Amino acid sequence: MGPINLICWVVGVLLIVVGYTRARGPWRRYLALKEQEANIARYEGWRGTRLRDDGPSAASIMAQELRRQAQIAGMIAIAGFVLIFVGFAVR
Repeated sequence: MGPINLICWVVGVLLIVVGYTRARGPWRRYLALKEQEANIARYEGWRGTRLRDDGPSAASIMAQELRRQAQIAGMIAIAGFVLIFVGFAVR
């Protein structure tokens, strides 16, 4: 076990922690927006009318942005996992 292994492991763990903390907030807000949109769809189905026009709503655009932020943070965490495995593979 050399210093390169330890550096890879430490940086990998740090990337996983950073990725998780950056993804947690946007993902929760994304799920809340999706739940709210599903609730509106159920209400529209129950009432029999549409409350919105066919264009994208501000909530759907925000949901796309939140999903993009969570995906970027997830990629950071995946890079951390890869770096940990590289730390085991390097001799």
